[in-house]
Amino acid sequence: MATIAPAGPVDWSALASRYWLLVIGILAMTLPTLVSLARGPWSMESGVHGPIVVATGGWLIARRLPDIRAYRRDGSFALALAGVLVAIPLYAFGRAYDFISIETAALLLALVSVAYYYLGAVVIRMLWFPIFYLGFVIPIPGWVLDTVTQPLKLLVSEVVTNGLAAFGYPVARVGVTIYVASYQLLVEDACAGLNSLVSLSAIGLFYVYMLRGSNWRYSMLLLALVVPIAIAANMIRVAALVLITYHFGNAAAQGYLHNFAGMVTFTSALLFIFLVDKLLTPVRNALAPDRPEGA
Repeated sequence: MATIAPAGPVDWSALASRYWLLVIGILAMTLPTLVSLARGPWSMESGVHGPIVVATGGWLIARRLPDIRAYRRDGSFALALAGVLVAIPLYAFGRAYDFISIETAALLLALVSVAYYYLGAVVIRMLWFPIFYLGFVIPIPGWVLDTVTQPLKLLVSEVVTNGLAAFGYPVARVGVTIYVASYQLLVEDACAGLNSLVSLSAIGLFYVYMLRGSNWRYSMLLLALVVPIAIAANMIRVAALVLITYHFGNAAAQGYLHNFAGMVTFTSALLFIFLVDKLLTPVRNALAPDRPEGA
């Protein structure tokens, strides 16, 4: 198999000085978008993973700097220009009309296009996972959330109602509204599973890549389990809120305890992923790639 001869080290400070206008342009696009994300999606439960993804994604790239220096090659100017020419108008449109999903996606496309031109296709392929992982920063549009969460809300409300009724609680359900005693609770999007599902998928993907990346078959299995784990965790959360409402009143459930329940749900689901990974050690070993004898 042919190997690529490493290039010499790159003086990044000299490059920054030489291409100072490009650096200013990147900062002019990146900083406003980060501020908008911090004030908008990242301040809500559905975007709690955003800052974590940015930090860990940047770390994943930084840890490959020696490889980036070694294998840097100039990419195709025409291909990079095409990417930028698509990204800039989309970015301007998203920025002007407050479509943060389009704005963020266009920013990522612009950054990848510029990186491709200055670093080359080999480096971009090398960094495929950090690039894909950073895609989790792009907020999911509200209409997508509404479409996907509706069946999850129905599932969560039905399972919680039937489960609590089996224990003798006076609960009933109409659609996604749960009635308990004299109270009624609407199973909102935050309790429907998708919000934590996105965050858990991002963090789970990082965990799988770092610890199980060489075993791709097991990695796919573990990632697939994130979905039922997230939904089950949210069922427990909704059940807990119903019980809090029944025993302590609606004010207690919708106040501090509601937000606290969200944090506990996310943390417990994440810990459960780690536990499942531990329990599936025999499966992981069975799905491990065959090793040559003597390896």
